[in-house]
Amino acid sequence: MRSARTKTSGSKTRVVVVTPDVEFARTAKETFAAAPQVELELMSGSIAETAAEVAAAEATVVVVDLHGATAEAMAALETLTAKLAGWPPVVTVTDAFDKEVMRQLLKMRIADFLVKPVQPVELVRTCARVVQTPAGNEPSEAEIFTYLPAVGGAGVTTLAIQTALLLLGSGNQKTRPATCLVDLDFQHGACADYLDLEPRLDLNEIEPRPERLDRQLLEVMLSYHASGLAVIAAPCRPAEMRSFDPDTVTRLLDLVSSHFNYVVIDLPRTWFSWTDNVLLGSNRLFVVSEMTVPGIKHAKQLVTAVRERLEEGPRPQVIINRFEQRMFGTGLRKSDVEQALGEDFAATIPNDYRLVREAIDRGVPLDEVKAGNKITTELKKLVAPVVPADKTAAEPAGKRRLSLSWARG
Repeated sequence: MRSARTKTSGSKTRVVVVTPDVEFARTAKETFAAAPQVELELMSGSIAETAAEVAAAEATVVVVDLHGATAEAMAALETLTAKLAGWPPVVTVTDAFDKEVMRQLLKMRIADFLVKPVQPVELVRTCARVVQTPAGNEPSEAEIFTYLPAVGGAGVTTLAIQTALLLLGSGNQKTRPATCLVDLDFQHGACADYLDLEPRLDLNEIEPRPERLDRQLLEVMLSYHASGLAVIAAPCRPAEMRSFDPDTVTRLLDLVSSHFNYVVIDLPRTWFSWTDNVLLGSNRLFVVSEMTVPGIKHAKQLVTAVRERLEEGPRPQVIINRFEQRMFGTGLRKSDVEQALGEDFAATIPNDYRLVREAIDRGVPLDEVKAGNKITTELKKLVAPVVPADKTAAEPAGKRRLSLSWARG
């Protein structure tokens, strides 16, 4: 029995892989080597040989290659799962699909299973999925954070991604809240590109019959980042300017909100027929602008428009992104912004172009590039007081469900 660990600085997810199969061990090592947020511990040998070591490994998720599913391996796995009592979640890998083996795995309450040959992307997605939803702890109705740009190029996508990652990390290892980032800019959306993911949402498949959209179909259309963040994004169609039936988008968001604790929405600047529904269903609404006179004017106009259209909706709060304040410089100052926006002003997010550019090019969170950076620090101040790690979702969930249901009516 040999144990090899791949370490990364500041990793948040620890995956323990148990396998006697040299080829699968190689696949696992190569797969998670490309995910800097993952710390991999590879245990060579059968689960019967490594069970005690697995139980003491303090893993976030355990992947067990049964490699033939012998009686000895199944017995060892049953003992291990009883000892772990649901955490960490266990994913099994088998050489072939066997109904009797699957029945035994279901009785053991295995979080998920895969059949060889296992595709690297499927291995990552499965691990991310089971970590988000520990067994026996289905998420409540989501609290929804929506970002709406007041001007083009305001940096909404970066803020939405970082907010989603902050919310994902707001719990402890055992109660990590399931979090989903939804990119509703179907023409120019960039969330998947920023996180180096394949966009999997196919609205053309859903639109003719939105009632077909269920948990199983949703799962097919989700992309998973190595951090565990779920992402819903459609392939960009820059030459197509089309909207979708409001019922299609509302059905999608309603389903997402019922399976995640937190949902973060990246909205396009263009107002579509479904935009009202999305805003009505949100708990927090952030209007993002830049530190210019036109930018502040547009933000103020947008806030006024939202209030006039949606009297029962969330109160819009303005974020000034890429804020720079030079001590002896001319131009707008923070006090000018506060005076212009009044109670609608929420925060300024500092400018750090090099940091953001590197994070985007590498497809990783800002904290992975520079821990404790100023952008993340300011977002934490904005989000954390409203969403503590030990929050109960009962009140916000009820409010959100009422809003979406009313919006559909």
